[in-house]
Amino acid sequence: RNVYMWMALALVITAFTSMAIANSQQLITTLFSNSTYMIVLVVVQLVMVVALTAAINRIPFVLAGVLFAIYAILTGVTISSIFLLYTAESIASTFFITAGTFAIMSVYGYFTKKDLTSWGRILMMGLIGIVLASVVNLFMHSTMLTWIITYVGVVVFVGLTAYDTQKIKESIIQHGSHGVNDGTMKLALMGSFILYLDFINLFLKLLRIFGKRD
Repeated sequence: RNVYMWMALALVITAFTSMAIANSQQLITTLFSNSTYMIVLVVVQLVMVVALTAAINRIPFVLAGVLFAIYAILTGVTISSIFLLYTAESIASTFFITAGTFAIMSVYGYFTKKDLTSWGRILMMGLIGIVLASVVNLFMHSTMLTWIITYVGVVVFVGLTAYDTQKIKESIIQHGSHGVNDGTMKLALMGSFILYLDFINLFLKLLRIFGKRD
């Protein structure tokens, strides 16, 4: 329950942050007139992902929650441009498509008796491929490669939603035999962070496919 509650809270923080940025002409101009700002934001987010994942068991639960909230805010800042690129209707419809797809795959991952470990290995290789291809495409500016990354990304993050849900469930069951404690709370928080990343990435990939340009 806490996994999905914290994930939903993080999505709300991201949504309100991105809308607030998009509604401020001064902030939009400042952020997107100089690519350095966005590069710094993206690098900070990557560092936070690595740091939170590595340090989750060594830092207080409250600090981990604060870092998650800060990450959600930064994500809202970096994706605020979608409100300038796409119509509000297509953003809303894509969000509901993402939510429905996410819910179906998460329910599947939670209830299936099939071991999805083999999925995980394939999906992680796909994720690494997407990252490398995206870096290469920063220099190539290939439209075809962009669309390949987009469609492969949809498949990868749909699969990861089910795989991550199963692994989170198994981890919490394994460590939660003594009831709710600091360790299980951190596991739930980390689980919500992982599923949050799956949701955001799936949403952005689907928005590229279904979004109508403003």
